Amino acid sequence: MEKRELLYEGKAKKVYATDDPELLIVDYKDDATAFNGLKKGTIAGKGSINNRMSNALMRMLGKYGVPTHFVRELSDRETLVRRVQIVALEVIIRNIAAGSFAKHYGVCEGTPLKISTIEFSYKNDALGDPLINEYHAQALGLATKAEIDRISELAFRVNKELQAFWLSCGVTLVDFKLEFGRLNDGSIILADEISPDTCRLWDAQTGEKLDKDRFRRDMGGVEEAYREIMSRLETHMA
Repeated sequence: MEKRELLYEGKAKKVYATDDPELLIVDYKDDATAFNGLKKGTIAGKGSINNRMSNALMRMLGKYGVPTHFVRELSDRETLVRRVQIVALEVIIRNIAAGSFAKHYGVCEGTPLKISTIEFSYKNDALGDPLINEYHAQALGLATKAEIDRISELAFRVNKELQAFWLSCGVTLVDFKLEFGRLNDGSIILADEISPDTCRLWDAQTGEKLDKDRFRRDMGGVEEAYREIMSRLETHMA
């Protein structure tokens, strides 16, 4: 597979064309941002951990019938993926109150929710990724009702499998963000990544945060937390 021109560079990844128009190469960076890019830094080794973790979890989800963009891992930091048109929605699944949910609704962080819930944000940095509902998404032409229904179905299926997996690693899956894309035939598949950048992962016994919140909140021990969560994944999958 020949790596060609850089097509896109985001906050955490670079995307390259290949000699196959239907396949892309994603290169994960150590750069870290928070609060829509207002806070910037570096987390040593993050790119490698996020790449390998995301690939391992997508392979697992594929076995449970969740279609993903993953094709194969090329190196510690690079992965071959299927080209998709990204749906301009960030999809957030929440199991426990934390972060913006706790703040917006006056709920103590760490409170289990009575049901797992789904949120949609308009994927638009200039607007600060505002929360929207499914009617807004349809009105703006971001997705059809059928696509939103499919995205919701897949997101809750991902939640079920990830909750069980992380619990077996001694980790509570608090909440996480997903992105989805369209293939040429219009079918919806899981894209982007699943990592400590996109998930809140707490030690099931102590509540210790093992994710990007350590960077967001200046808690220290960021690299150690990323290495710890990766170690638990690898131990369980060995």
